[in-house]
Amino acid sequence: MHVTHDPAAATAPTIDFNSFLAVDIRVGTIVDARPFPEARKPAFRLWIDFGPAIGVRKSSAQITENHPLETLVGQQVAAVVNFPPRQIGPVVSEVLTLGLPDAEGKVVLVQPSKPVPNGGRLF
Repeated sequence: MHVTHDPAAATAPTIDFNSFLAVDIRVGTIVDARPFPEARKPAFRLWIDFGPAIGVRKSSAQITENHPLETLVGQQVAAVVNFPPRQIGPVVSEVLTLGLPDAEGKVVLVQPSKPVPNGGRLF
């Protein structure tokens, strides 16, 4: 799924601005988080509230190394909301929760630096 975690890697091919705009990245608040023991790699199941226009969407996220389960509810995260749903084991993931690799390649969630309204779009 990931192209590379290497911070020294070359950039991806150039895209035009309309291609960027086609990816709908929104902020939402995690309202529920549960273990996902059926996942091939350690992961959590997340329910994220993106506000009244989008609602609550489900996601599977491999964030167990840097984000303890008990700390997730109430946190805001960024996610792609316009990818098609993806079957991950017995779970359908409706959004792609975004993260960046730490020095060991473990996922750190992309989050706003202060609270913002749910459903806000990245620009």
